[in-house]
Amino acid sequence: METTTPPAPLSKTVLWTSRIMVALPVLMMLMSAIFKFLAPPEVVKGFEHLGWSMNLVTVLGALQLACAILYAIPRTAVLGAILLTGYLGGAIATCVRVGDGWILQFVFGVVLWGGLYLRDPRLRAMIPLNR
Repeated sequence: METTTPPAPLSKTVLWTSRIMVALPVLMMLMSAIFKFLAPPEVVKGFEHLGWSMNLVTVLGALQLACAILYAIPRTAVLGAILLTGYLGGAIATCVRVGDGWILQFVFGVVLWGGLYLRDPRLRAMIPLNR
């Protein structure tokens, strides 16, 4: 019979770092979704540049919003992170296809998972970086 020890409590520094790292992707995705719903000329121009139809703008905004909400809720954060990783993978593929930079999306994904890693003891137990 295997016994598990409860995770050590997080220091205040790690706790606040994780909160900030979780909040940044959520806020960025919410802002991006809102811009997609409002569809200002910059969004229209961006969609044309990337080769995306404006018929998809509301769908992509709703997808971003749903993923951000799932990521923000601790019980569904892992699912949200997985879905956001897929979304970011599509963004990276689109940027590579049109010759734009993709580093920002990659860093965004690292911050997304880093914040979750610091916040979720189950994830730290699965991926023990300190052993």
